[in-house]
Amino acid sequence: MAHIFAFWESRAFYDSFMARSHDRLAAAQSGTFKDIQVKLFDYRFDVKTGFEPRFTDADLVRVAHCRVHEERAEHFTLMQEKVWNPAMAGSPGMIRGLFGEAPGNEFLVLSMWRSAAEHGKYRTERVERLALRAQTETDVASLTGDIVELEPTWTV
Repeated sequence: MAHIFAFWESRAFYDSFMARSHDRLAAAQSGTFKDIQVKLFDYRFDVKTGFEPRFTDADLVRVAHCRVHEERAEHFTLMQEKVWNPAMAGSPGMIRGLFGEAPGNEFLVLSMWRSAAEHGKYRTERVERLALRAQTETDVASLTGDIVELEPTWTV
């Protein structure tokens, strides 16, 4: 499995790419993959510090895709900002991240870490306590995610 993250300077650039180049590139990649899922998220806010789509200083990315109950979307966003972000920001191995939103109460939390060991310290020490405080189980209808070990030669 491969995860591909693309970051666009603006929606206009994204729309231009989709209108002018996407189909040609997709046709050239035909047969190189079995299944693909694409989701476009709008940036809402940073996790820790000013997000940059630079991966050279990270060894690992944690990506969480959350589908949130409609009536809990505002609470979920607030808890991400007030509970989860400060906890991740205080974790020494966490470099930066972002919180994004897609239509239909879908959210993406992407966090970049120096190493799997640093991420492991954060996860084992804090997640259960933070989830209770943030009422995550009440907010989230489904949660999928992955821990992605970065391959430097794939970074463009």
